[in-house]
Amino acid sequence: MWREKREPAEQPGSSSTGPWPQSEVRPVDENRALANIASAFGGFNPNVPNSARIYDYLLGGKNHFPPDREAAAELLKQSPHIRAGVRANRKFLIRTTRDLARRGYTQFIDLGSGLPTQQNVHQVVQAVNPDARVVYADNDLMAVTHGRALLNAPGVTMLQGDIRRPDEILNAPALTELLDLRRPVVVVAVAVLHFVSDREDPAGIIARLRARLAPGSRLVVSHACTDEASDEQIAEGHAVYARSSSPAAFRRSEDIAAMLAACTMEPPGLVPVSEWKPDPDIPAEDVGNAIFLGGIADLNAYGPLERG
Repeated sequence: MWREKREPAEQPGSSSTGPWPQSEVRPVDENRALANIASAFGGFNPNVPNSARIYDYLLGGKNHFPPDREAAAELLKQSPHIRAGVRANRKFLIRTTRDLARRGYTQFIDLGSGLPTQQNVHQVVQAVNPDARVVYADNDLMAVTHGRALLNAPGVTMLQGDIRRPDEILNAPALTELLDLRRPVVVVAVAVLHFVSDREDPAGIIARLRARLAPGSRLVVSHACTDEASDEQIAEGHAVYARSSSPAAFRRSEDIAAMLAACTMEPPGLVPVSEWKPDPDIPAEDVGNAIFLGGIADLNAYGPLERG
């Protein structure tokens, strides 16, 4: 029941004084900050929780406001392991994109990328190959504006686009100027498809990506899974996000598998993200029922879905 956003610079519970000494830390008037943002972004309602900022809070980040924290608190009350779940999902994103960069992939599209902090996709893959290029896309204007300010690096761009309309993203000049779609591309759709309803046809979105992208292209995907959640927890999660900027469509494992059925999953298949090629030097956290299923799919190979 959780939205993937990028790992913060600091762990929960740590503190930062910013550019001033501790004795001179300047307090933030959050109500004034909300009003300033509302003025800058005409469609912004400071009383509506934002899925990106909820996730940022769950990861221990700083880009959130009282309505986001209140929404996250409701989720944590029902599912205390959510923080561990989103951290596991973040580590999965890092492992998968690093793995693909080491295999020679140099073109990446991060759909629903949200608020950037540290160890964004371009930082992970350019540490392997400095020539790697990354396009970030998000439908939230605040996230895009924030991202453009912070993701100012060679071979990187951010555009406003909605995963529900993949052709608009793939046809955007900002993307076509940076990526060559005649060559293999890695599409990153981590913790975003559970914000696409059945009516909006997530399987159809994946089919469109398959049709447009070159042979050898890959999909890094993860999705919140409700197999271990109670009916009450699922209902509460849906209720929280129904009041947010992005209503959610959490799914059971069989429904997630059906969404990806036309693709061939690389080993180990579609598995809990903490089980996807785990780092033996990093102990796994107990995620309880806060489970994400994830894997790497060959977008151009068709066959039965391999389940772990």
